[in-house]
Order: sequence, then C-alpha cells, then structure tokens
Amino acid sequence: MLYVVRFYDRADQLAVREQYLQAPVDWLDANKDVVLIGGSLRESPGAKPDGGMWLVEAESRAAVEALMQTDPFWVHGLRERYELHFWRKAFPDRKALI
Repeated sequence: MLYVVRFYDRADQLAVREQYLQAPVDWLDANKDVVLIGGSLRESPGAKPDGGMWLVEAESRAAVEALMQTDPFWVHGLRERYELHFWRKAFPDRKALI
C-alpha cells in the first residue's frame, strides 16, 4: 500500500535541521525500498524548509508510523507533527521517475 506523510517542522528548530542534515539523507538512502520519495517542503525555492514529505510503500499505517520513529529528524526533535494518509495512485500500472 502507498502512504503519503507530510511532516511539519518546529519553527524554532532550524539549527537541528542544519546540524543533522546528513543523517536523514543517509537514512532515506538506506530505506529507499520503503520510502520511495522523500524531501523537504518550502514556501518557495529559496525559503527555509518548514517540513517534509515522504511517499512510502508499506503493509500498514502502523508500519509507516514505526518507520517514522527511526527518522533522524524525528529522533532529534525537529518534527512538530505529521499527517499520514493512504494514497491510491490514479494509474497504478504507470511507473514515474522524478
């Protein structure tokens, strides 16, 4: 099943993002079979990140929530909250590379 996770960062924790940036990049790479797409979200291209988004393939919502607990940004307190949604792809047979 596919899930979308939208993370909201704590506004006063930008230093956490800067300090630990490489750890989540490495974590995403190590979990690339599950977190199919991941990255930061911003108001505009030059703005500071205010959160992130993942597209996750997992057996259950509980599996996604367990995975989130190991995200370095979550572990170090950058994330304030999240939204987790089941996602149904409009054309399941189409593969897209971003």
